[in-house]
Amino acid sequence: MQWEAITWQRMAERLAGHLDDPDHAPEQGSWQRVGIDGAPAAETGVLAGRLADALRLRGRPSLVVPADGFLRPASLRFEFGREDVDSYLGGWYDTAALWREVFGPTDPGGTGRVLPDLWDPVTDRATRSPYVELPPGGVLLVHGPLLLGHWFPFDLSVHIRLSAGALARRTEESARWTLPAFARYEADTDPASAADVVVRADDPRHPAWTGIGAD
Repeated sequence: MQWEAITWQRMAERLAGHLDDPDHAPEQGSWQRVGIDGAPAAETGVLAGRLADALRLRGRPSLVVPADGFLRPASLRFEFGREDVDSYLGGWYDTAALWREVFGPTDPGGTGRVLPDLWDPVTDRATRSPYVELPPGGVLLVHGPLLLGHWFPFDLSVHIRLSAGALARRTEESARWTLPAFARYEADTDPASAADVVVRADDPRHPAWTGIGAD
């Protein structure tokens, strides 16, 4: 991979420009969907927020949806223990709800009526958040871990990559049991190959990226 040093702000502006380019803009009445994938330590929400701001400056409405808003209830997540790697990889996130409430409404001919979150893991209750109307031409930004192994229909996918050492250093002690899950995700899914854009963020103050495909 060829790496280019870049700031997070400049990265967001370049991504927004790519999405707003006539060659990549959505067809009339359609939406664009962007996935920003990375472990919690990669802080995917930071780039998602910057990209949303950059898009709004271009007059493009956007909606940020964190995957953590679609965790399954604790009774299902912890069915085999609180630190079960297999469950974390395959059973923590309600992918069916993401398809139904987030991706389905932004399919061609959809309503654009997106549920921004479903479950609060702190209270372990439904959030009861209202639906948000994302107008046609808008951009859906989904961010969080393990996104590239589910065939989600992203028009543009970004993987924020941390080396094993950086991931271990930046993962909270209470969450270090998830490290084997991310090692398996790297081996089985190879998100760096699956993504359109790869960001190297071992030092979050000095990111580097691959650029945007053939852009």
